[in-house]
Amino acid sequence: MAKKLTLILTLFFLVACQSSSETHTPTSTPPPATKTPRPTATPVPTSNFDIEEADLNGVEIEIWHTFFGAPASLLELQIADFNEENPWGITVRANYQGSYNMLFYNVMDATERPSLVVALPEQISVWEEEGSVKDLAPYISDPIWGYVPAEKSDFPSVFLEQDQHEERTLALPAQRTAHFILYNQSWGEELGFDKPPLSFDEFEEQACAANQAMRADEDFENDGKGGWIIDYESNGVLSWMLGFDGGPFVNDDYQFINSNNIDTFKSLKSLYDNQCAWLTTAETPHEQFALRSALFITASMEEFPEIRRAFLDADSRDEWTVIPFPGQERTALVTYGSSYALLETDDAEALASWLFVKWMLTPQNQAKWVKSTGLYPLRISALDELSEYERANPQWAEAVDLIAQAEIYPQLASWHKIRYLLGDGFEFIFRSNVQSGSVAAVLAQMNDAARALSE
Repeated sequence: MAKKLTLILTLFFLVACQSSSETHTPTSTPPPATKTPRPTATPVPTSNFDIEEADLNGVEIEIWHTFFGAPASLLELQIADFNEENPWGITVRANYQGSYNMLFYNVMDATERPSLVVALPEQISVWEEEGSVKDLAPYISDPIWGYVPAEKSDFPSVFLEQDQHEERTLALPAQRTAHFILYNQSWGEELGFDKPPLSFDEFEEQACAANQAMRADEDFENDGKGGWIIDYESNGVLSWMLGFDGGPFVNDDYQFINSNNIDTFKSLKSLYDNQCAWLTTAETPHEQFALRSALFITASMEEFPEIRRAFLDADSRDEWTVIPFPGQERTALVTYGSSYALLETDDAEALASWLFVKWMLTPQNQAKWVKSTGLYPLRISALDELSEYERANPQWAEAVDLIAQAEIYPQLASWHKIRYLLGDGFEFIFRSNVQSGSVAAVLAQMNDAARALSE
């Protein structure tokens, strides 16, 4: 019995050992150890310019400008703020030069030029041709002193494009405005039109309807009024031409005499011949617009406050709106205004001038400029601080909405002369009552004069 029990226990033990051996999971071989990569050091950005911050301490720069009135006062206040707040010890001084023409010739004649000017882009192009303008592209892209991509994209591209010449950036915008068609929407609705004109044919139809309304009343003195008050401002004339797919030149060569420009001038002269456009002897057309002597006028953004006052003085509750120039092919709008340019100077003064320009173009300072001048904000983000101004100035807001379709004017240096020729030639057609069939001859004369002036 004992042997039998021993045998049973032995068999049980063997079975148990076998079972234990079958269910045991062998330890797996650990994977080979991998090396933990060392963190790479983030490269420290370095400037394009071999200038230390200490080099800017005590640098004095002079800015020549043409601002007067409220903008000049604001500039002085902002310069004072910059001089007090900037961490580099830079000092800025402003020097008023009168008109843009006076500034241009003062710079040309100066034995010691300022490091910074606020001038028209076509004037800056003249100084560029003589090698006196610093390229701002290296400043804009500088890793230390420049703009990050998000800041650069905060500027509407049309405002930057005016001063860009191939790879060089000659300046940055200081102010931008545009010339617009202003339309009395309330009167237009009474005449039977439910929207502003989007083409020249619609513009002509509404202008002539306004004249017919004048001719239908008992006042014979206003029979020639009612439509559009003719304006000779060069950017307005250029906008008309672009709306007809015309323009002042072809391949950088002035070419006023072409079929589209002829159509532009003939169409506008025919409008006058049919009494749907008229001339005024008033200094501005603001009062006549408010009194319904004109359904359309042309004006720039800085005139909007005066026009609103004219409506208040006339006790008029008419609503007026802002539209681009309606052409045969499309609508057109040309922006213009002054720009900041750095003239040739030593590296420290140039960098100090750039830092002041960059500070002036901050969204906060741009909001202040809009409130003072009524012009375009040069930074999109400045609109965040202008919501109240926008509500109080609906026509300004309409003008801002049109930025996306705005265009630049010719970038040729000679444009600082030719723009006067364009306005004068257009005025001659109306003042001399040139027949619409003869406008081609006037354009041919403008062509010859433009080529002579540009040589």
